[in-house]
Amino acid sequence: MKYAEIQALSTEELKEKVNAERVTLQKLNFAHAVTPLENPNKIRESRKAVAQMLTELRKRELANVKK
Repeated sequence: MKYAEIQALSTEELKEKVNAERVTLQKLNFAHAVTPLENPNKIRESRKAVAQMLTELRKRELANVKK
């Protein structure tokens, strides 16, 4: 997911996406522990997506505090 797409989401949608992506990341990590994944870069991409979404949530939180 591109950062511009993340910025376009509402705060509630963003929170839902973070939770969904965390579940996906957890499943990928478990699957990788049992049997190595064919493409382990999916773990990195998922972790990066979670970080970007959390960064955007924090940015919005700080913007609301300053107002």
